[in-house]
Amino acid sequence: MERFIQFNDEQIDTMLLMELDDLVKTLIKQKEYSVEFRPHSYLDRKEKKVYVSHFWNHRPFTVMKNGLKTDVFLRAMGNFTHTDVKDLYEFEKQCQSLQFQSFATQVFTLVEDMRIEELCKRERPGTKKAFAVRQEIYLQYFQSQLETNIVKSIHTDALFNVIYLMLFSKSPLLEIPSISESIDLVIPFIRSQLSTCYDAKATSEVVKHCLELMAVLEEVLQKDMLNEYFHLPKVTSQEESKAELLSNIRRVDPLVNDDISKEDHSNKDTFKEEMKTWHRETKESGDHFLQYELEQGTKTNLFSENGRDEKDNNGAWFTLQGSKQQTSNNQYNEMEPTSLRTNYNQNEFKYGKANQHAIPIFLKPHMPTAEDILQYKEKVHKIEIYEKKLTKMIQKTLEQKRTWRREHLHYGRLSKKLTRYFTEERPRLFYKKEANAKEIDAVFTLLVDCSASMFDKMEETTLGICLFHEVLKAVKVRHEIIGFWEDANEATKTEQPNYFNEMITFQTSLQKNKGPEIMQLEPAEDNRDGFAIRLMSERLESCHERQKFLFIFSDGEPAAFGYEQNGVLDTHEAVLEARKKGIEVFNVFLSNQEITEQQRLLLQHIYGHYSILVPNVSQLPEVLFPLLRKLLYRSI
Repeated sequence: MERFIQFNDEQIDTMLLMELDDLVKTLIKQKEYSVEFRPHSYLDRKEKKVYVSHFWNHRPFTVMKNGLKTDVFLRAMGNFTHTDVKDLYEFEKQCQSLQFQSFATQVFTLVEDMRIEELCKRERPGTKKAFAVRQEIYLQYFQSQLETNIVKSIHTDALFNVIYLMLFSKSPLLEIPSISESIDLVIPFIRSQLSTCYDAKATSEVVKHCLELMAVLEEVLQKDMLNEYFHLPKVTSQEESKAELLSNIRRVDPLVNDDISKEDHSNKDTFKEEMKTWHRETKESGDHFLQYELEQGTKTNLFSENGRDEKDNNGAWFTLQGSKQQTSNNQYNEMEPTSLRTNYNQNEFKYGKANQHAIPIFLKPHMPTAEDILQYKEKVHKIEIYEKKLTKMIQKTLEQKRTWRREHLHYGRLSKKLTRYFTEERPRLFYKKEANAKEIDAVFTLLVDCSASMFDKMEETTLGICLFHEVLKAVKVRHEIIGFWEDANEATKTEQPNYFNEMITFQTSLQKNKGPEIMQLEPAEDNRDGFAIRLMSERLESCHERQKFLFIFSDGEPAAFGYEQNGVLDTHEAVLEARKKGIEVFNVFLSNQEITEQQRLLLQHIYGHYSILVPNVSQLPEVLFPLLRKLLYRSI
């Protein structure tokens, strides 16, 4: 999609990304896992992410799709199920004593991938075709890399290329070019050592074979690898994870002053003192909970003998539950817990995992100025012909509904046409008139993208918004109009302020003097569409009307802090969640030039077939008129 400033025009195939994301969740069977692109493919258990490689970019679509799928198969099926984390940790510890650590880790990753690839093909034979494409592309790639590295005299990298070709070459008579005199002498040993890798049944055996290989190559190689072809993520043991957690809640920085009080406190009487929680040292919060933040103080000789023992199960993030039973004493602390569970917050990702740090900030429009009122009147005059025509049509339909007669009933008022009495065995001779006048049972929310890329479209967009407002106000349908954006300057990894300017609310939408506030819509910063859709869906869900409509006026894909790759997926999920609640979601795509096929596909991936494409923003009223008419008729 078009952005105000776009330094990198490479775009991700969002449909393929969503397909890979679904594949990961299906294979791992945990909805917390997601897919992201990285230079190399690997599994991150801590962050619950499967990374697929950029290596497959800029290739034919079928090749790229099969390559990315094999990345998912190796990580979500192979590493997640068949790679032993303890063996990985032991390998990393032993690698620290090696001189050529990059070479060792990449050889290990290559051999482990080869082992789990066979397991994946055995468990799911349908993956063989994709893996065949993977091997063909990688064989061509490493063959060209070998030639390049030999010319450049990058001997260690060239040896790694040879190892890959030895493992995956389809020909038993692979010709290996000369790399260097010392490396050429150990090629027979490498070939025999690699042949044993085919029989590896577990990660521990792969570790053993790689360390045996490195024991010889440590004396042959001169330098470590220059390039990284495969990535092995760092793994920590459970003990290290606990130690890291404890270090986060303990002071590690020195005090400003480190003196000791000379006053003796041992025999002094205790006294009550009011302790204020505010302090100039604590006006800014620290990074970790339970962290001591006072940087000044004096040590005393006061000691406590009643400190709580540090155990694995007494952290602030755990809940202990004891069994309820009759006891003969009061030593409750000696009872064994019947259950131990982590106290997670179920609403942690209420608005989507990608929006866990997004903060909604609702704004009220200021009092319309004389200029706002004048501009609004001019816009109303432009759309007056549409507004009057549609209002008249709706009111006429409502009047017909009021006088509509339901005929051919078993009871009610007797009809003047009695022919059915003689021609039918069980004639229906009665009719009824509608006792109550029908009204439009619907409610609308209009979300307006106020990102910076809307700077050349906002003028015409407000024209379409005015049409909506005037028509809905005339036929007495509640609605709200809200502009949304994210502040790019204030956004951080832990806090992303999202602003929602409530131009028209449900309470004020039917008031005669409301409308000029729409003129205050103006482009601002980024747009986090998934978060906005979830918030507005929550408000619509509480409305009593039967028909609920949510319109998103935007000019491109979502773009916000840390929202580049998962923004489309998050928005798509938000749309699906809203539709499950009975809310009909529509997108009005605004453009000032011809809409490309890629843009059409992107919008279809997010909104399905409920996206209205407007190639020329000036035609917005003409496009919205038939849609609004159809939706209002449905609600009568």
